[in-house]
Parts: sequence; structure tokens; C-alpha cells
Amino acid sequence: MTNPNLRTLYRALLRELPPRPLLSSPRAPLHQLLHESFSSTTTKTGPLPPITPAEATQSLLYLRAQRTYATLLERYNPGMGMEQDERVRLSARKVGMDLPEEYGGRNEV
Repeated sequence: MTNPNLRTLYRALLRELPPRPLLSSPRAPLHQLLHESFSSTTTKTGPLPPITPAEATQSLLYLRAQRTYATLLERYNPGMGMEQDERVRLSARKVGMDLPEEYGGRNEV
């Protein structure tokens, strides 16, 4: 990694990946593959051929777009991870209604 531009791309790619839990923990396989593909000592016989700056830039743009997409999805769909009953209750609260409390659980018909 003698090229400063490649070093910058490598660090930017690492920032887009999920962080490692501890500094003393071993690298994740994806981190290891990225390191090997960016290192200048990797030969064509390794698991990945050396990465070009164009490929690294495209990968970086893709990872940033995926992070932005996930952020927007969470922001504009806040009820995605909720149960159906909770979503209905919160929807009713938005228009100023309270749902009646159920007696003895759900009534099956």
C-alpha cells in the first residue's frame, strides 16, 4: 500500500464496515481479505487479486449507499421492528384514540 490514495480508500472501507468488538480480538475474515487485497505483497495466487483504485472506489460508494439506505429505512419506517399489536396501538394514538384493553387475552373467532 504505497499509494496514499489507496491507503485512504482502505481506511475509508474499514470505517464503513462494522467495528471490531475489541482491539485485541483477531481480524474478521472480511477485514483480513481486505487487508490482503490492498497489501502490495499479495500475489495472484492469493485468495483475491490485488484491488485497483477504481474497484475500491466502487466498493466504498456501494457500502456508503447501503449504510444510508439502512439509516433512511429506520428513520421513515420506525415500526418495522414492532409487533402488529404495538403498531396498531401507536397508530391509534397518532389520531388521538386509545384502544380498549382486552379482557383475558385475544378472542379467537
